[in-house]
Amino acid sequence: MADTFTITDNRTGDSFEVPIENGGVSADIWRKHAPGIWFFDEAFMATAACESSITYLDGDAGILRYRGYPIEQLAEHSTYLEVAYLLIHGNLPNPTEHEEWVRDITRHTFIHENMRKRFLEGFHYDAHPMGMLVSAIAALSTFYPEAKEIDDPSSRQKQIVRLIAKMPTLAAACHRFSVGQPFIYPDNSLDFPTNFLSMMWKIAEPRFEANPVLARAMDILFILHADHEQNCGTTAMRTIASAHADPYSAAAGAAAALYGPRHGGANEQVIHMLTEIGSIENVPAFVEDVKAGKGRIFGFGHRVYKNYDPRASIIKKTADEVFEVTGKNPLLDIALKLEEVALSDEYFISRRLYPNVDFYSGLIYQAMGFPIEMFTVLFAIPRMSGWLAHWVELLDQDQKITRPRQLYIGADERSYVPLDQRP
Repeated sequence: MADTFTITDNRTGDSFEVPIENGGVSADIWRKHAPGIWFFDEAFMATAACESSITYLDGDAGILRYRGYPIEQLAEHSTYLEVAYLLIHGNLPNPTEHEEWVRDITRHTFIHENMRKRFLEGFHYDAHPMGMLVSAIAALSTFYPEAKEIDDPSSRQKQIVRLIAKMPTLAAACHRFSVGQPFIYPDNSLDFPTNFLSMMWKIAEPRFEANPVLARAMDILFILHADHEQNCGTTAMRTIASAHADPYSAAAGAAAALYGPRHGGANEQVIHMLTEIGSIENVPAFVEDVKAGKGRIFGFGHRVYKNYDPRASIIKKTADEVFEVTGKNPLLDIALKLEEVALSDEYFISRRLYPNVDFYSGLIYQAMGFPIEMFTVLFAIPRMSGWLAHWVELLDQDQKITRPRQLYIGADERSYVPLDQRP
């Protein structure tokens, strides 16, 4: 049997076949046979807007792979910087490539003094760290005007290295400013996650010594959040990049999308939910309220996963390791009870609502001392490598500028009425 669809236009009786390729059908044939008729697919629920070789995601089977590598293997054996190289270059680095990559990233962690003194310090004292970060990413384009040379491979690579390297520095600077603490310069003798923790928490000690368990947990969280196919932020990145904007401007747009509570703010909502539940005893009543439509359960279910989010299993194990160092987050028992009750209830089982990565990540961040306002910032740091991988891929594909069509539902033509004659 051929892998095709046969479509019949009942207005004319004409039929045509559309081949199924890579799990999708091309709209080119539809446009040829039905010009002026558009598919209405709000929020791209069943539309593939691009072809990509970066991340494979099977939501029904609970599979996530970066460039073919299972996320479970990368989280266990790899580092974030190695994964970032994989996402952008398509393969894991050999020892020489890895050494050069890490050296380049490490040498570009500092930000221009004017960025720190004149830009970041110009924000209001209670500015949200994520709002500051979005603005700072965009502002970097003014420091590196050559970033507009997107067809120059050398320029591209410089901007990729700069953005990945400077994200932890900018993120920590935004936090320090928001709590009234002085800026901490990068310590390039430290590895990537430890350097970030140093810039976050260092006070007056000559050298910050991070607990290796916490540094490794940070690295694993960075790996898990590095890319996730065509999510809202990545779609924003590719849309802006299709206009051939520089990577800083495109990444700022992606970060702005991530800033939305429906996207990057999900783990923050989990913390608020668990806090409102208050105790283990209140979990059954909360679950019944959710089933009755009187509330919403955050951290369960996912737009694409109809099975257990593979990242959730990894992060749950990481949480146990972190809590051995920090002490148990008081909200953990409520979270475990909520998971137990929900996963044994037919209401959630039938709807295939399983815990996702956001259910536990906020608990880890909170146990490590990060304020809730920093949760989305922590998401943005590693996601930069995924965004840049899609930026490069889109440019290499020479994709046309993104321009979706619409179904007009407004008023028909009407004549202008002078102001003094309007009722």
